[in-house]
Amino acid sequence: MSTPPGLLMVNAFIGTAGYKKLYQELGYAVVTEWSERKAINLLRRNPPAVIVADFYHQADFRDRLSNLESLLAAAQRCTNTRILVFYDPAHQDALEKVSARLRIDAAFTLPVDETRLRETLTAWHAASSPPAHGD
Repeated sequence: MSTPPGLLMVNAFIGTAGYKKLYQELGYAVVTEWSERKAINLLRRNPPAVIVADFYHQADFRDRLSNLESLLAAAQRCTNTRILVFYDPAHQDALEKVSARLRIDAAFTLPVDETRLRETLTAWHAASSPPAHGD
């Protein structure tokens, strides 16, 4: 039996933490982290199949546009890891600037369309699963 693909949840907002059960139902082994620094360490040690993270922009960030740029930069080396971010529509401009420099595979506005989330993660799970013996 193969190991389920890993999914790293990087939560900044309580509201998006509620999807953990969905991720598990879809067959992911879920690890939750609230600290971006700790998430980067986890990513470097054991790259997951998927990273799901909350994206936000604050005007008082001095040297960056968002809370996720360090994590996204570290994830660029993990070419087999898919990156999904949730964001408030008010942060669309900042997200576009960040995604022009750093890979983000999918971005969903809040509130998240659960059907779209399920479809995306199901497709990614299928793509990350090794073929069955005899294929």
